[in-house]
Amino acid sequence: MNAEIVAIGSELLTPWRQDTNSLYVTEKLNLLGVNVAFKTIVGDRQKHLVEAIRNALRRTDIIVIMGGLGPTEDDLTRESVAEALKIPLKRNPDLIAELYTRFAARRQTITRNNEKQADTLDGAIILENPRGTAPGQMLDTIYGEHRKLVFLLPGPPSELKPMVDEQCLPRLRELLPVRHIATRVLKAAMIGESAADARIAPIYQQFKDVETTILAHLGDIQLNLICGKSILEAAQARVDELAGRIEEELEELIYSSQGETLEQIVLFHLEMRGATLSVAESCTGGLISQRLTSIGGSSRSFMGGAVVYSNELKTQFAGVPADLIARHGAVSREVATALAEGIRAQCGTSHGLGVTGIAGPGGGTEEKPVGLVYFAVADAEGTEVLEKRFTGDRNRIRQYAAQQALDLVRRRLI
Repeated sequence: MNAEIVAIGSELLTPWRQDTNSLYVTEKLNLLGVNVAFKTIVGDRQKHLVEAIRNALRRTDIIVIMGGLGPTEDDLTRESVAEALKIPLKRNPDLIAELYTRFAARRQTITRNNEKQADTLDGAIILENPRGTAPGQMLDTIYGEHRKLVFLLPGPPSELKPMVDEQCLPRLRELLPVRHIATRVLKAAMIGESAADARIAPIYQQFKDVETTILAHLGDIQLNLICGKSILEAAQARVDELAGRIEEELEELIYSSQGETLEQIVLFHLEMRGATLSVAESCTGGLISQRLTSIGGSSRSFMGGAVVYSNELKTQFAGVPADLIARHGAVSREVATALAEGIRAQCGTSHGLGVTGIAGPGGGTEEKPVGLVYFAVADAEGTEVLEKRFTGDRNRIRQYAAQQALDLVRRRLI
């Protein structure tokens, strides 16, 4: 079955408020085997609300409407659903009594406009909301000769999430056919989206029952594999088979087969080998260290290091000879090597990582343009150096450089 989520609120169409409820609802629906086909955000205008609700009713089986159940003039969800379905609204006296009791218990004065929260759609099941004043509603109805399940939920996450878990999901489990969704998340580093798709499209196109999506972000490729079947083991077998085929094709480019981050994988390999890492960062300005230390327990393998932006600190903290910098320049293979070897020696770690480059927007030359970055990893077996040229603004170059640095360490460890 397909679902549509309709998030209501003009504030969601501004730069200052995001719709995060839909992510939660999508996750819960997926666990029931329900595919979310559409998500719609609509402002607080009844004409637009009615149009959005009718569109959802025409194209999906389950409609989850979030927000617009409060007491104010711009809370129009109940009225809009009633108009879209051409059914009456009735003021529920029991809900009104409950509202007055709740306000009295809090020693608050209730205003008459709160009573609109007791307006219920004809035939709706009331979804209790002990965490707020606006109850939810559920309709099992017919629209265009097709059965539709319509949920009206409050907007505040603290009210919506418990209502979904405690009242919506149990009812859906009773009504929906048994269907299970299996997922796998594969991740690859430092390969372009088009290059990755060119290699794996001939594979995933053979798996018509598995939905494959590719997400690309700053040197990181995420492959989401989703399959729904009546038997969970059958769905899981299909995504696992496809995942295995993709891993065979991309080989060492794949760094994660269960959705782990690159920094998690680097720390995993370090710990498995009993190895330790220190870092001397120039152009990345601490981004590599930040990513590593964002993982709990990273101190078992990541010892630390230094942000060595100036030439003087490259010498003082990482032991890079001043004459080496003078001869080759701070951005060079030689200095990257010296950074990795020097920080390894200073910190007494098994592995040292050095990064130096030109992040821009200024500082580039024809010989050494903006985006040129050198990476080096040193260990007891020697030092590996990599030269890369990235494009984009300063932030993009730094983010790409941090990703490349971590991937270079990973490759050194596997």
